[in-house]
Amino acid sequence: MPVFSHPSCLDHDTGPGHAERPERLAAVIEALRAAFPDLDLRQSPPATRGQLLRVHGPALLATVLDSHPTGRIPLDSDTLLSPGSAQAALHAAGAGVAAVDTVFDGSATRVFCAVRPPGHHATGDIAMGFCLFNNIAVAAAHALDRYGLARVSVVDFDVHHGNGTQAIFEAEPRVQYVSSHQLPLFPDTGTRRERGVGNIVNVPLAPGTGSQHFCEAWRERLLPEIEAFAPQLILVSAGFDAHWRDPLAQLQLEAEDIGWLSGELVALADRFCEGRLVSMLEGGYDLQALRECSVAHLRALSA
Repeated sequence: MPVFSHPSCLDHDTGPGHAERPERLAAVIEALRAAFPDLDLRQSPPATRGQLLRVHGPALLATVLDSHPTGRIPLDSDTLLSPGSAQAALHAAGAGVAAVDTVFDGSATRVFCAVRPPGHHATGDIAMGFCLFNNIAVAAAHALDRYGLARVSVVDFDVHHGNGTQAIFEAEPRVQYVSSHQLPLFPDTGTRRERGVGNIVNVPLAPGTGSQHFCEAWRERLLPEIEAFAPQLILVSAGFDAHWRDPLAQLQLEAEDIGWLSGELVALADRFCEGRLVSMLEGGYDLQALRECSVAHLRALSA
């Protein structure tokens, strides 16, 4: 199974003490290389401006791509630009585009994108929550436009609600967004009342929620919604910060829970999408949890 990444993703410099640091991606790649000796690691191309403009406004592109900072520039209290950020963001978004092309050219059915910065908090016009461009949204828009799809499911199990992804697609009936996430927690969105045009399904989880209730939420509420939508492609925002080790949240999951859900998504992809599934790394801020969850996720996707 191909894994797309790029060395420039390590060059997004968030500064000392920042949770979203280059060591995150290094830990994931190291763990995957150790667990899968024949890992098919490929370099992602940069996204084009046209691909980004499908979901982002010109002002955001100008901020990220044309600022050319000589040091770190804060865009908000925890989202920064550095000299290497533009290339990192381009290759992170480009990984999703390349992955979608890979599952549609028939050379692979499932692809994982090990990239940073993450993406699912970035709205059409605002970089926020550690995110510069919305990588999964860029991939979804590419799938709609390039392959004429009528139904794409974006599945988000990051502990933080993907407010940016939801905002970008809440009026787009061809894209379903389903999410479990801790609430209350940044960005304090993702209530059950947020339904879009019937294409948004949120299941907020209380702090302290563990494996049983997480699995029940997916088994009883979210997976049936994906099944009813019958997607032609499943895209996964794979955040590994619902693990009990994570320092920024309070859910109590194990790596095995991620593996279980990943397997369920593979089964749905096999049933509805001719196996086509693209997963993109989002959050996860404890290095050991990142290692364990990424390996569990890839084992399920490779099965």
